[in-house]
Amino acid sequence: MSQMRGPAPDGSPGPVRRHGAPPAVVAWAQALGAAVAGIVTMLVFAALGLWAAGAADLPGGAFPSVVAATVLVAAGGSVGLYGDVGDLAQADAALDVVPLSVTLAGALVTATVFLLPLRHRAVAGTRELLARIARTAVCWLVLLLLLTLAARQSFRIPVGNGLAEQLGAELGVTPTVGFRADVPATLGFGLLWVLALLVLTFLVSRRAPLSSRLLHFQDSVRPPAFAMLVTLLGYVLIALIAGIVELFTSGRPAQTVAVIFLGLPNLAWMALGIGTGGAWVGHVDKAIGLPLPPALAHVLRADGQRTLDLGSLSRYDGRVWLLVAVAAVVLLVAAFTAAVRSPARRPAWRHAVEMAVALALTLLVVGLLTRISAHYGLSLIGLGDLGGDLGGKITLDPQLLRLVGVGLVWGLVTGFVGSLPARRVRHPGEVREPHEAYEAREP
Repeated sequence: MSQMRGPAPDGSPGPVRRHGAPPAVVAWAQALGAAVAGIVTMLVFAALGLWAAGAADLPGGAFPSVVAATVLVAAGGSVGLYGDVGDLAQADAALDVVPLSVTLAGALVTATVFLLPLRHRAVAGTRELLARIARTAVCWLVLLLLLTLAARQSFRIPVGNGLAEQLGAELGVTPTVGFRADVPATLGFGLLWVLALLVLTFLVSRRAPLSSRLLHFQDSVRPPAFAMLVTLLGYVLIALIAGIVELFTSGRPAQTVAVIFLGLPNLAWMALGIGTGGAWVGHVDKAIGLPLPPALAHVLRADGQRTLDLGSLSRYDGRVWLLVAVAAVVLLVAAFTAAVRSPARRPAWRHAVEMAVALALTLLVVGLLTRISAHYGLSLIGLGDLGGDLGGKITLDPQLLRLVGVGLVWGLVTGFVGSLPARRVRHPGEVREPHEAYEAREP
């Protein structure tokens, strides 16, 4: 790229003018780069996870459609299930679950690429930041719209037993099920998803520039927000290590890979909620094809709705109580990190309050993201479930008030305790007088 420096009227060197692409083109290219990087990452994670789960063997070349549908759901979109079995039969199906491995990978890559052009700036104008967010959101929606065109497929399903097959053949009923993207809902919720992601990016990252009007919020919001990111990523890292060990020690490597690339944060963040005293209520009718911790499987596959918490899990495996110790260590590290990133001499009670609010909100979001609701069934002229694994129900609902409550308590305690050792650590931007530094080193 060539440069020209014209003389100023007073004879001094003038500003540097660069010849190249127009600023508008560069801005749109940066926005498209962030959106494409995020979507491609999500496609890769979804494809690897679904391939390991056996989706590559689906009939009719349905694998690309399933991958596209998975990415849409992970990005906040909506994919509906349907059944076409004629007037004499009924099909009922619904699925509500978020593959959080795909979501997390896409979010991290999108946020990182979005911040690259801004990494050397401390302050940016409000209008510029809003324009960058808007361009990225537009590019994101265009890519989601393209995925909705691919996220549709139908399958013919076997009825399951000889009588039902014979009746279906005689009556001309060919059961089919399928899925297709709900375009308006996908674009609407997808827009909210990417906007929330970009807002959280500015809340968490110290490298993200803010407008001068928002600078006074960064000292109170960014440290606890970053602490929550440390907590969530720390749990995912611990779960990843456990998953790698499981990969080489269990007899189900493909299923373990599927969990890692599709639902690792689902299990990891549930461990955070359960370790702090939270709970989920759920039930699984049949095996769902993916490996679960034995204690979790025992509880969920029992008769009726069961509460999933420390008490119920410990009846099958006493090691579950280690989740409490893990939660204490991770949250204390996060609280210490938040305190170090906060202004010096901030009172410990304020660190505790900020940590409590942040953790309560985080566990609330974790509860909403990890809920599962799925049911599927097929009946023919009143025969009910026709067998062949064509019917079942899976539910997992968080107890949100309990999660918020334990988040407040744990946040208060760990925020207060974690801030105490941070007093002896130099804070960003802090300048100490010599006698203050000496006093800080005294026992």
